[in-house]
Amino acid sequence: MDFIFEVLPNTRKYFNSVLENNSLEDLNKIPKGYNNNIIWNVAHIIVAQQILVYKLSGLPIMLSDEFVEKYKKGSKPEAPVSQKEVEEIKALLFPTVQKTQEDYANGVFQNYHEYTVVTTGNTLKNVNDALQFNLFHEGLHMGYIMSLLRAIKI
Repeated sequence: MDFIFEVLPNTRKYFNSVLENNSLEDLNKIPKGYNNNIIWNVAHIIVAQQILVYKLSGLPIMLSDEFVEKYKKGSKPEAPVSQKEVEEIKALLFPTVQKTQEDYANGVFQNYHEYTVVTTGNTLKNVNDALQFNLFHEGLHMGYIMSLLRAIKI
């Protein structure tokens, strides 16, 4: 698991860099042919990590119900986010990972409700599976954001 907790902060650094180096307009832009935008993708990976790791372990998550509803799988941007919301999302990038690493080291994750990921068919049986799948998921959204960046710069 050491490698997962080495890679995960690095993916989050990438997402943070994207948020810091693009305008609010670009973060909210949904290019033709896309279903969502950059800021939705960043918030979505935070929600997904909390659900995959904490909620499926029967533990409380660090997010409000409203935040989860707005960025969960199957949602889409309903309105542009404000700069204040961007700052709130940025503020969640690293503490959620740090808390997960601490909780993992302290043996907090004792139970896990098996979950089969619809898109890939993989069944997550424990928190280790969830953490590994989460890295894949964040990489997928990193690629999607790279594609969005190219599309909005055209």
